Amino acid sequence: MIVDLTHTLKNEITVYPGTTSPIFEQGNTIEKDGFAELNMTMCTHTGTHIDAPSHIISNANSLNDFTIDKFIGNAIVVDCSKKKSISLEFLNLIEEKIEQIDFILFYTGWQEKWNTPHYFDEFPVLTQEAVEWLLKFKLKALGFDTISVDKLTDVKLPNHHLLLQREILIIENMTNLDKLIGNSFELNCIPLKIENSDGSPIRAFARI
Repeated sequence: MIVDLTHTLKNEITVYPGTTSPIFEQGNTIEKDGFAELNMTMCTHTGTHIDAPSHIISNANSLNDFTIDKFIGNAIVVDCSKKKSISLEFLNLIEEKIEQIDFILFYTGWQEKWNTPHYFDEFPVLTQEAVEWLLKFKLKALGFDTISVDKLTDVKLPNHHLLLQREILIIENMTNLDKLIGNSFELNCIPLKIENSDGSPIRAFARI
């Protein structure tokens, strides 16, 4: 079974505060030109996307510096929908599972708030202690159904820095994570192959 974990890219979708909204407009039409093409204007962190170390850290690796296997691997979803924060104490309960996987995806319930003002309400984030503990595992990335791995009010982006310094990539704005709770599965989160890319929209999906 395949589960799509990606929001649809279109005009007027949720974007990080201060980020340029995407624009999709018809550049050519079959009626006029004999073929159809959309013109796209958007930043590399639009919709369901993945962050590279170079997003936050000077002279760090871009997405195109990684081989494609960095974006494929075994994953689990952790249900944090009843948590105000994601603590080390909570993660300790699943340590054995974490040791066997490449990706942890965190379901907070915020996917249901996508494209509403409530998507910017305070969402659960990993405590610094929890992030520092996760650094000891051989994780390829962490994924979230929220707009950031950090609180929107925390402009220093501490969780971004801790994770990306260790080349644990960050996937944001995922969806349908509730359909995978309790399952182990293969995650594919393939970015566009863009030179010097600090991030990229992805088509993320799970194969159970």
